[in-house]
Amino acid sequence: MAERELAIEVKGLRKAYGTREVLKGLDLGVARGTVYGILGPNGAGKTTLVHILSTLLRPDAGTVKIFGRDVVREADAVRRRIGLTGQFAAVDEELSGRDNLVLFARLAGYGTKAAKARADELLEGFGLSEAAGRKAGKYSGGMRRRLDIAAAMLVAPDLLFLDEPTTGLDPRSRNDVWEIVRMLVRQGKTVLLTTQYLEEADQLADTLAVIDGGTVVAEGTPGELKAMVGSGTIQVRLTRAEQRTDAEQVMNRVLGTTVNTHDDPALITASVSDPKLAALALAELSGNGIGTVQFSLGQPSLDEVFLALTGRAAQEGTIEEGTR
Repeated sequence: MAERELAIEVKGLRKAYGTREVLKGLDLGVARGTVYGILGPNGAGKTTLVHILSTLLRPDAGTVKIFGRDVVREADAVRRRIGLTGQFAAVDEELSGRDNLVLFARLAGYGTKAAKARADELLEGFGLSEAAGRKAGKYSGGMRRRLDIAAAMLVAPDLLFLDEPTTGLDPRSRNDVWEIVRMLVRQGKTVLLTTQYLEEADQLADTLAVIDGGTVVAEGTPGELKAMVGSGTIQVRLTRAEQRTDAEQVMNRVLGTTVNTHDDPALITASVSDPKLAALALAELSGNGIGTVQFSLGQPSLDEVFLALTGRAAQEGTIEEGTR
């Protein structure tokens, strides 16, 4: 079967702010009609990448094409085919939901009648018809985010950039946004999603790229990335958190692999290739007087993948220059 046509093609992309190089020869390709997830700690270059892809920043070097169009030389043609939502909803809180969409539609070139029709169409499609006449400032976080994504869809873009779209949302609102993303892909759209929520990436992305230090350090389906850290993961919750160091030493000796610690001081995890070793590790912990209250063996999570690839949690790092 022929390879899917690329919606995004990036080769050798570089971008620096002063003396700090944020993107260092980054390459990636995004197939049409898919959700492509970008993972990385703060400061890894995710937002800078999105700003370049969406023509808001010029790259220092490399080539970037959207549906075959160069983002620098053919920026206007690119803009006609993309939509963008940032990390925070960009709506006027004093205007109603409908008035926000009509305003954005008029700015996008719609006539008055067409703008109102398109606004009503999107309000219906995004489940906001009943709240259309209310001020956006009265909307919940999830409703505001839906309105923001609806605004990005005014010109029916073929490619939508979602830069950490569920930051600060409660679980129910996050699920609402996830369903919108799935709906867009069913309609044939391509979505590039940056996120620090590993569950979100696992739920939505067909393909994931992990960015660290300004370049792609791993790429594949969620399942392929999980397979990179081993066939299974052992998770142990200790009875006494102060025994974590001793538990790490025991598990490292038995499993012969790196043991990961977490914000929860009583939790440790490690990749394991043989279930028999997991059972042996539990017995050794007990034999060394280290009590456990929970023990499980399962498929690695994206959390383990991220720790293994970057050596830090998804929300650690520094703020990208130029994005504040």
